[in-house]
Amino acid sequence: MKKILQDLSYEEIEALILSLGERKFRAGQVYLGLMQGKKISELPVSSLLRERLIEQFEDEPVKIYKTYTAEDGTKKYLFLLADGNLIEGVLMKYKYGNTQCVSTQVGCRMGCKFCASTLGGLIRNLTAGEILSQILAVNRAAGGTLKDRAVTNVVLMGSGEPFDNYENVVTFLRNLTSEHGINISARNVSLSTCGLVPQMKAFSGEGIPLNLTVSLHAVTDAERKRTMPVANRYRICEILDACAEYFKKTGRRYIFEYSLIAGENADEAHAEALVKLLKGKPCHVNLIRLNEVKERKLNSVSEKEAYRFLGVLEKNGISATLRRSMGSDIGGACGQLRANHLKESADHAQHCKGDTDEH
Repeated sequence: MKKILQDLSYEEIEALILSLGERKFRAGQVYLGLMQGKKISELPVSSLLRERLIEQFEDEPVKIYKTYTAEDGTKKYLFLLADGNLIEGVLMKYKYGNTQCVSTQVGCRMGCKFCASTLGGLIRNLTAGEILSQILAVNRAAGGTLKDRAVTNVVLMGSGEPFDNYENVVTFLRNLTSEHGINISARNVSLSTCGLVPQMKAFSGEGIPLNLTVSLHAVTDAERKRTMPVANRYRICEILDACAEYFKKTGRRYIFEYSLIAGENADEAHAEALVKLLKGKPCHVNLIRLNEVKERKLNSVSEKEAYRFLGVLEKNGISATLRRSMGSDIGGACGQLRANHLKESADHAQHCKGDTDEH
């Protein structure tokens, strides 16, 4: 696999273009074209420069392979990478704009039992440019431009643990928020982590004031260990300390995701315990009715039970919302679409092999 041109910042592309003996203004043409979602072979420069770039870099590092549209208008994408791997993303439409959910890894090694992303383990990290190219491809496909973007908000909540791919993710965030490029404000970006404490503390000093979201999903370490292997390494109290440090350095309140799992963490006692854990902290709780993954055999709660849990939090002064379920009819949960596609491909290959064996 070749290098990814979209990994580079504007300044790095400028240095590259000068090193190729081209005039400085060509860098602007190359960078602008990339930020518009164009392939290298489509850039408005000389054919010689395009050829020289394609010798070193992937022409199209991320391609929209399949698009699925849900009844509520949510679009889910399967992206094909240059090495043949597949990742996925979602574009959700809200009153305030369109939010794209991006992947940061092919697969995931965190092992959370409510998530389909981790079913096949971690294949590899995505580069900064592969993460960015998901947004560039969707913005272009949805008719967006740099001045009038179809993607207004970004959440790093697709396949993978962002902080398990720390350097590439930080580079991506700097390129995403650069005034030279697609220029999405850090305040319109959310990053979801399962709670990798050292990386959370390091990120506090990066100067990127995004919305830090932590997958909590439990009120005690013992309960958290049942569904999240990462809890064997980092305790809830350590996560809370890292969140407090993030607030101190950025002034941004932090968010906890809490998936309501029937028989596990969703009764009134758990709601009251969550109140006790978070009371007085500058945080928000995002309650989620579990997107059921059949391989995991965990069940969601009813809408009534979810609102009852929410009511306990609100009554006790905890800022909280119940996330609206979107795209469930097209496999809205992280990793479901990729997992289903890989299974269908494997089943088809086995069927074809069977046909061949019979002959």
